[in-house]
Amino acid sequence: MSKLLCRGAVLAGCSAFLSFPHDPITTKITWTQEISRIVYKNCAGCHRPDGRAMSLTTYDDARPWAKAIRDEVAARRMPPWGAVAGIGDFAGDPSLSTPEIDLLIAWVEGGAPEGDPAYLPRVPDAGPEQGATPRGTRALSVTGAMTLRNAMTLVGIRPAGELEAWAVLPDQSIRRLIRTKNYRKEWARTFLLREPEKLPPGTKLRVEGASAVFLVR
Repeated sequence: MSKLLCRGAVLAGCSAFLSFPHDPITTKITWTQEISRIVYKNCAGCHRPDGRAMSLTTYDDARPWAKAIRDEVAARRMPPWGAVAGIGDFAGDPSLSTPEIDLLIAWVEGGAPEGDPAYLPRVPDAGPEQGATPRGTRALSVTGAMTLRNAMTLVGIRPAGELEAWAVLPDQSIRRLIRTKNYRKEWARTFLLREPEKLPPGTKLRVEGASAVFLVR
């Protein structure tokens, strides 16, 4: 989620996006028991005090944005990710599951109640900065194609825009590495592979679209 929740409007004037305390309560789903856990797991990396988007770590922070949150997650615009599912297997995907989206929508449409603070989990510590380069790796910038002279292990990929990248192995077999869509520069990140990909010498890295930086060791 981002400060772009209020698309095309100034934050101070986005009253059409906000929910209000007089909404009737018609749900047993609460912030303290269900919703905070979803937000902390999937959103608090950016939506926290001193984060790069407005904080959603407390009920008082999140409540005014309830209807905007509903609209963004229902359209799967938030949390932002960008990698097409099924191409590459990357760590740290914050995308919400369908049951999580359903819970958020039901909470908002039921009046967005707070619940008993006794059930509120601890706000998680900030994780590593998204897009940080792992230690012990070096960067290969690829535009179009590059042939590897030596064996390398692919650790991550940092796209510079919308693209598709794949590796052509010496036996001519193809491994699709990543495809991105809905790229936004402000949400640029390094996609780290869950399992590093070993690439033998003679492998050709190909990129169609924008350029990419491949992190290897």
